[in-house]
Amino acid sequence: MVIYLSFFHNIASVPLFDRDEGAFSEATREMFERRDFISTYLDGKPRYDKPILIYWFQALGVILFGVNEFAFRFPSAVFAGLWLIFIFFFCKKYLDIQTAVFAAVIHGTSLVTSIIGSAATADALLNMLLVLVMFDIWRYYSEGQKIILYRVFLWMGLGFLTKGPIIVLIPFMVTLLFYSIQRRWKDWFKAVFNPVSILIFLAIILPWYIAQYLKEGQAFIDGFFLKHNVNRFASPMENHGGAIFYYIPVLLIMLIPHTSLLIRTFERIRFIFRDKMDMYLWLWFLFVFVFFSISGTKLPHYMLYGCTPLFILMARYRKKLKSSFLIILPALLFILLVLILPYIIPRFTHTIDDELIRNMLKESSAAFDWQYYFWSILPLVLLIILPFIRVIRQWQIIIPAGLLSLLIFTNVLFPVAGEVMQEPIKEAALIAKEKNYNVVMWGMIQPSFSVYRQKITKHRRPEDGEIAITKVELLKEFGSYTVLYKRGGLALVHVEKSYPESQGM
Repeated sequence: MVIYLSFFHNIASVPLFDRDEGAFSEATREMFERRDFISTYLDGKPRYDKPILIYWFQALGVILFGVNEFAFRFPSAVFAGLWLIFIFFFCKKYLDIQTAVFAAVIHGTSLVTSIIGSAATADALLNMLLVLVMFDIWRYYSEGQKIILYRVFLWMGLGFLTKGPIIVLIPFMVTLLFYSIQRRWKDWFKAVFNPVSILIFLAIILPWYIAQYLKEGQAFIDGFFLKHNVNRFASPMENHGGAIFYYIPVLLIMLIPHTSLLIRTFERIRFIFRDKMDMYLWLWFLFVFVFFSISGTKLPHYMLYGCTPLFILMARYRKKLKSSFLIILPALLFILLVLILPYIIPRFTHTIDDELIRNMLKESSAAFDWQYYFWSILPLVLLIILPFIRVIRQWQIIIPAGLLSLLIFTNVLFPVAGEVMQEPIKEAALIAKEKNYNVVMWGMIQPSFSVYRQKITKHRRPEDGEIAITKVELLKEFGSYTVLYKRGGLALVHVEKSYPESQGM
């Protein structure tokens, strides 16, 4: 039930979100249009952001289900579900069945995994593979079987085809720290530089990387390795910077509704060296936290690479949180925030810099209908009742509290966000597709428009006589035009006369 509610519910009915979902989905769609399944392009231009593996899985989704939201999101939902299952069986084997259940539920009901698991991006696949790597490292440490070590490098190879060097960096540094603390450097060196393992890794990654380099040349090296890996660490990209303490509040929000348990679990960090599994899990989390805290580019989902050990630690020490009120407090605040959201948005809309988002939010009132309040109030009432149900122990409230918060996200926030932020883009694209308009995009980056239109959209200033999708604010750049569609701060227009470019952007 957790897997369905968290990762599959509503993924077929909510429009794709820009920019990430739209970019991944359009790049996948263009593979079919170009009949090229080696390189990825976005609106006709090379896209070097990520390697190929997630695009191949999304392409399989398109083959099975067609060009639609379900097809693009289906792989992530499957991988997120497998990620949960792997956590369960790992904890069942090395801890106990109750801890396994709680770790799986904490994973499946945390806000961040619900978002990532239902998104058409590479993150669910990468995190599933990272979990396989880190879990098999522990198995190899515990059992010493070479076949397990070979699997580690197999998973790393697939991860390298998913997002690149990060899948190698995290296990390399965490194991170096873990083995060094135990003065087992020789064992670490033999495992890391095992010739057969390295050959397995290279056999997986080299065919595509070589093919891509031969096809795209130095532009691929500069775009992927330098720009999207080295430069992301060295300096902020696309204004995604932040202070050194950026990930502290991010982590507290990401793990809603289990924030109280997270804080209580952090008290156990002072006992990091008492238990080897605890030490391994803490080192895994701490390396991710420190590395991305000092990184130039900061995005919330980067911290997800270190959340799985927290899920297990939180489940392991769930009984340390003995206050029913503290257990339900994060979920309670989350639901209350959702309830007052329709009243907050009008008061803060004017502070948003992005004019397109600002205008979309101004027209959001229609999305807050009776169903919105029903699905918000019902979980709130049930949540308040939970502490008074005598048959449920205090720490067991974690599970129903998580499920109720999950209902809020999948039944309320996810659909409303899609309707407000993306429905206008989808509607405009479907009109353009039906009328077979040749459209250019001006002053905005919304790749999902190309997905729904099922045609590449050029990004440039429209010429006289062309049809353009643009922000309402930019219509003043055209001397005369006819509005074909207008909603949520964007407009599809036939440009009859455009002012000189010097007056534009």
